[in-house]
Amino acid sequence: MASTDISPAEALHPTSLIDADHEDIQAFARLHGDLADPVRRAVALYLAVRDGFRYDPYRVDLSPEGLKASRVLADGHGWCVTKAALLTAVWRAAGLPAIVGYADVRNHLSTERLRAVIGTNDYVWHGYACVYLHRRWVKATPAFNASLCSRLGIDVLAFDGRRDSIYQAYDSQGRRHMEYVRMRGEYLDVPLAEIRADFERCYPGLLRLNQSDFDADIVPASSRPHA
Repeated sequence: MASTDISPAEALHPTSLIDADHEDIQAFARLHGDLADPVRRAVALYLAVRDGFRYDPYRVDLSPEGLKASRVLADGHGWCVTKAALLTAVWRAAGLPAIVGYADVRNHLSTERLRAVIGTNDYVWHGYACVYLHRRWVKATPAFNASLCSRLGIDVLAFDGRRDSIYQAYDSQGRRHMEYVRMRGEYLDVPLAEIRADFERCYPGLLRLNQSDFDADIVPASSRPHA
């Protein structure tokens, strides 16, 4: 469960990058989250963000405009940081206190091209979201859409609004998947300056991948050797 000093009242308002007041964010929240029960509302919006927007870590735009929640709606795709920002924004638009959180992870199932470009399986500032339900903060991770999980051979990450939902340590065939190396904590807004500084230092080649085809680089689970 998320541990934070941020109050639920603070976590209802739009910020510069979590633009919950954007008309498209508001419309999305009404379309997918028009449910009286807050847990059902949170879960419905999680599923709409998780599966409604394709995960694409090759198209990383670290400008203020590129990291806005509403940008994911406009583009139809995002990566962990921006999809977490979108989920946080639509939760706020639906009247649910929400914040963004970050961890450093080791992803054993990243693509060969991504590993070659950044030179590691370690990823800083992996994004997730937290929502305040039943007087506690609960983590949810909307990055990997269901069709991607099927191709990777990992279970689709569920969220029930009651328990933390973070990535599994192993895939469905017992291969290593995700390790959480460091929990960075939660924020009211996307910490743009910190993320950009660390990405420019750690992954200088990543920003040149925005014309690549992530889907074409995915190796199906049945074709991967056991690790």
